[in-house]
Formats: sequence, structure tokens, C-alpha cells
Amino acid sequence: MMTLYSDPICPYSHRTRLAITEKDIAVTIRNSRLEPWSEEIAASVPYGKSPVLVNRDTILFDSVIIIDYLDARFLQAPLYPLEPAAKAKLKLMLHRIDHDWYALWDALSDTKKAKMAAAKRTLREDLTVLSPLFETGPYFMSETFSILDCSLAPLLWRLPLLNITLPDKAKAVETYANRLFDRPSFKASLTNEERAMRP
Repeated sequence: MMTLYSDPICPYSHRTRLAITEKDIAVTIRNSRLEPWSEEIAASVPYGKSPVLVNRDTILFDSVIIIDYLDARFLQAPLYPLEPAAKAKLKLMLHRIDHDWYALWDALSDTKKAKMAAAKRTLREDLTVLSPLFETGPYFMSETFSILDCSLAPLLWRLPLLNITLPDKAKAVETYANRLFDRPSFKASLTNEERAMRP
């Protein structure tokens, strides 16, 4: 049985849990805030952050690496397209999501108001500018659920927690988000702490 050490409020961990529930993989999920890692795991994780996947002698960190590993091992509900050009295009957008939006998470959680305000403004403006992309299909840039949706759903779920309200011209983002939030896999991926993020 594989074990995922997951932070109950971290969007990186949430993204990983969503991929696991979407693919219906049997994984034991442990709260990394309550259960300390063994010395072996700690020695294998240089940054000391969740999520961490343990599968026998294999210890993996970084949410995208974990999801890639699981998607290659378990072929049901693939999270990447098979066609090379389509897969490369998806990975380019995933790179943008990680480097432009997920990279803001520390600033969004910062106690310094100016830093937090700048991060919120960036996220709000980017989502508004890219709003047309959320109308191109039932999922983000795709006809099928992908790792992009696994990545966007945790961020969009946290917008009320961050006091970020999107303008009317970004209505497509809200419509897309609600479609993801209604998926059984998304509901199953939520921790109690994450459920409390929205009224």
C-alpha cells in the first residue's frame, strides 16, 4: 500500500490528492502536520515539504513528479494526452500555472500586507486575462479532465479564503470552477480544513 504524506491545507498536497481520487488509486493518506516522517523519509526529502509519496523503496517529493509517477503506473483516467504535441502544450501551461500562480502561494499567505496585495492582484489579473481559455471546452484547454484541472481546482477553491473576487468579465472562470467542484473526485479530495475554506 502506498502512503501519501499530505498537508491538509496546502494546494500542492490538494492537487496530488485530487489526482489520486480522480484515478481511483488505493493510497493511505497521512496528515504530515500530525504524523512526523521517519528518518529515512526526512533524509530523502531535501526541502522538508509535503506532499511525499512512499511506495516501498521509492520515496518521491514534488506534487507534479508524484502525479507523473502515478499517471504512468496506473493507466485508468489518464491525466496527460498521449499525442506528443498535445502533451507538450499541456506541460507548457502546467509550467505557467506552477511558476506564475503556485509560486505566489507563500506571498498570498504572508503577513506583509503589501506583498500579499501584490500577489492577489497578479492572480486576479491573470485569471481575468486568461478567462477566454476557460470557455474552450468542459475542462481547461481540453475535452477531458487533466493535470491542469488537478492544478487549477485547489487554487480556485481557495479564492474566497484569500479574499479574491473575480470581475464579471471572468465569469467563465467561476463557471469552470463550479463544474470542477461538483465532481465526486474533487469532493472526495477535500480535507476537513479545506471544506471549511468555503461557507
